[in-house]
Amino acid sequence: MKTPNILKEDILNAFKFRHATKEFDSTKKLSDNEIKFVLQTANLSPSSFGFEPWHFIVVQNKELRELLKPVAWGAPLKLDTASHFILGLSMKAPMTKWNSDYISHMMKDIKQLPEEAIEMYSKFYREFQERDFNLNTDKKLFDWASKQTYIALGNMMTAAALAGIDSCPIEGFHEEKATELLREKFNIDTNKYGLSYMLALGHRKEDPTHKKTRRNFNDIVTWK
Repeated sequence: MKTPNILKEDILNAFKFRHATKEFDSTKKLSDNEIKFVLQTANLSPSSFGFEPWHFIVVQNKELRELLKPVAWGAPLKLDTASHFILGLSMKAPMTKWNSDYISHMMKDIKQLPEEAIEMYSKFYREFQERDFNLNTDKKLFDWASKQTYIALGNMMTAAALAGIDSCPIEGFHEEKATELLREKFNIDTNKYGLSYMLALGHRKEDPTHKKTRRNFNDIVTWK
């Protein structure tokens, strides 16, 4: 495997290029290869224990996009104009609990760990949930899974920017209504999955009118 050889300047330029695109050029569509590339970076993203507690729904159906508008106050203009629109789902407790069938599947079938390694891994994972992080409620487990799903979000947006693709992350939605919609219209088992965020992708209609602002670098870093 070759060592990546991307200029640091190009990476920083991509971060400067990226902004939360409010309106996309609806005439410019991403190719199948472009959207696959973005999703592959989610697929290759790291997660705690490597358990990948996520699922991504690419919503291209216009009727489903219309149904999302009333439950996602931060999304209507993006739903109308974005080339691709992604729902980032995170797994709930029945999937991520240390003794769940999914975790067993990940260790046995995906990671293909030997039995003695599975026993050790399970012990560490149980202690992590019950002792180290006190993940003793369904809400805490879902929030922990969402943290992993956000890593994939960051990677998708960065990869998109490096490829000259615009994006906008969206948390502006009504959780209860969105959950009901996922269950009734998207055929999602909402006992197992919950919505963490939405992501719009495409090409900006126009350049941002405001300069990117950030706190001073020295204000956010402490050296000891």
